[in-house]
Amino acid sequence: MTHYDYQDTFKKLYDKAVAQFESGNRDKATYFDDDELAAISANGWRVQDFFDYAEDAVEIGEPSYEVAQSIEQVRREYFLHMQNSQPTGNTLDSSTLPGKTESLEGYVWLPRILPKARAKLLGELPDDTMYSCGGDRRFLKTNDIHPSEFLRVVWANLDDDAGVLEFVKKRNPQTDSA
Repeated sequence: MTHYDYQDTFKKLYDKAVAQFESGNRDKATYFDDDELAAISANGWRVQDFFDYAEDAVEIGEPSYEVAQSIEQVRREYFLHMQNSQPTGNTLDSSTLPGKTESLEGYVWLPRILPKARAKLLGELPDDTMYSCGGDRRFLKTNDIHPSEFLRVVWANLDDDAGVLEFVKKRNPQTDSA
């Protein structure tokens, strides 16, 4: 793995996933060869994320490549520097996520995006859960927070929901973000 050009590697993988999805291939297991899979693993990324970004980019038009790359840059930094390139071996149980209408001090979706963001940082998202899905994007747009910025705030407040809540309040002091 080379560190200097990891963004170029990410771009090639992202473009390949989009091309595969656009061509009608929905079998993510066929998207990448062994060298590409090794690069994905070495950077703390997941094939599922490339598939999810490709699916949403093709079908919805977002997130953009730049947003996807910035999210995965934060994940990569956390994986390399905080996890010493070692996965936790854990996976979030998506059935434990708070409901889509739950709120924290009036901020609908915040209780749901918090564990998803933590799981994204830790590399613990299951294949059926996407960080920066449509609901996440709606919450982040409503509160004027970039998806990678939110990950960084969660990183800085990994075990402190109140710290993340204070950031959200400062960014968008509405009492009801629904």
